Amino acid sequence: MKEATLNKKKAVVDEIRQQIEAAQSIVIAEYSGIDVQEITDLRAKFREAGVNYRVYKNTMVRRAFNELGHDEFDELLQGPNAFIFSDEDMVSGPKIAEEYAKDNEEKLIIKAGFIEGKAIDKEKVIALSKLPSKEILLSMLLRGLQGPVAGMAQVSNAILSSLVYGLNAVKEKKEQEEAA
Repeated sequence: MKEATLNKKKAVVDEIRQQIEAAQSIVIAEYSGIDVQEITDLRAKFREAGVNYRVYKNTMVRRAFNELGHDEFDELLQGPNAFIFSDEDMVSGPKIAEEYAKDNEEKLIIKAGFIEGKAIDKEKVIALSKLPSKEILLSMLLRGLQGPVAGMAQVSNAILSSLVYGLNAVKEKKEQEEAA
């Protein structure tokens, strides 16, 4: 029985380690006093954004981080913690967590985060939450790229129009000379 329990724990640690490796960003938040309806709504928001909200035993998460060579969270992993894994967009999880934490200060407290293989503190998680989403950043980039292209098209169009007007003027002049 003891070996079966140990194998189950190893499987959970492996699952956590895989989630850590696959995540664009991770938020570690302390939770307390969240009722069933609130947590259901919060999980739905996370799910819609492609974010995974999980509650694991701190010892399991600590072991998974330690296996990956990170011991920065050892002291933070105490008390009831939720782990928010953003797999698709690194901003989504922190943004939703920060919005909820701001409105429910005593129920969800952001402790730290993990991004690009590095531990980040609470302030950096909050700063990350203020960034625009990936889609908005891409649209901003496209608008920025579109401006010079549109300008070049307008200049090209003006040059072609001038050429057409010039050729038309030459044609009209030749027609007038032939008529006279």
